[in-house]
Amino acid sequence: MNTDHIDWNNLSFGYQRTDYNVRCRYRNGVWGEIEVYSEETIPLHMAATCLHYGQEAFEGLKAFRCPDGKIRIFRPEANAERLQATCRGIMMPELPTETFLEMTARAVRLNERFVPPYESGASLYIRPLLIGTSAQVGVHPADEYLFLIFVTPVGPYFKGGFATTDYVITRAYDRSAPLGTGRYKVGGNYAASLRANHEAHEAGYSCEFYLDAREKKYIDECGAANFFGIKNNTYVTPKSSSILPSITNRSLQQLALDMGLAVECRPIPEEELATFDEAGACGTAAVISPIRRIDDPETGHSYIFSQNGEPGPVSRKLYTKLRNIQYGIEPDAHGWVTVLD
Repeated sequence: MNTDHIDWNNLSFGYQRTDYNVRCRYRNGVWGEIEVYSEETIPLHMAATCLHYGQEAFEGLKAFRCPDGKIRIFRPEANAERLQATCRGIMMPELPTETFLEMTARAVRLNERFVPPYESGASLYIRPLLIGTSAQVGVHPADEYLFLIFVTPVGPYFKGGFATTDYVITRAYDRSAPLGTGRYKVGGNYAASLRANHEAHEAGYSCEFYLDAREKKYIDECGAANFFGIKNNTYVTPKSSSILPSITNRSLQQLALDMGLAVECRPIPEEELATFDEAGACGTAAVISPIRRIDDPETGHSYIFSQNGEPGPVSRKLYTKLRNIQYGIEPDAHGWVTVLD
């Protein structure tokens, strides 16, 4: 496949075929050898547990072509650890970190020509996927599993890139229950958000904004991303058992500390939104999506974080710092980046 047709500067955040994907199967209690495939499809039994009982998990991370010509992958060890936590949560065998790292590096190397040039601002999105493949009708964990990694070049998650957008609070839907699967990266959480996300888009918002499922009082997640707010030289982010532990959020918290900010991870009541100078959603796809305002249709109140539509200074500094580490422009003081030879 020739890459001459790819407009690197105008990539969407979508799927584009690349050359290879890598796979590893779990049978008889052990993980097998790593295999390389060019096929995009998976032979799957119609009674596979992933299809009927949602026994599946995925991750998302990125590789970057950098100004020095090298390719860097951001925090793959953290993704391996989060996948293992998900496996424990929904009764799947844990993939060893070493296997995850080897497969990630191999998937990127095999598709190196699809890593966008640095000047484009685009990246190579890496999607690990683990599914239960045993043919079963009873509700219990599978005996066999397939782990695979594919990659695809992507542009910004939001069309405007690092630009402020508007969110709307929804009380009609819950993304996840307090003791449910919200802390795990499983497809069911995202299926549960589709209706609310569609309605938010129809109303002219970039994304929906969830409150906690128990009391509808505390900040939960921004669509499929974590929330953070800035005030009094402090980075504040919600603490909840139903929120996915974002690797980007963890990274931003550390960078905030490095910059001299305090960091608080705690429950945030909705009314506290009025006290923040800046607010944003953060995750692998968007890195930081600065929030211009959050509307609450039930109360008619709007929480404004940007009067001029521009991202706040702290959000911009955090975004720039993280991106510079990902691209090898600034030192990687915390050992987050894997550099491919």
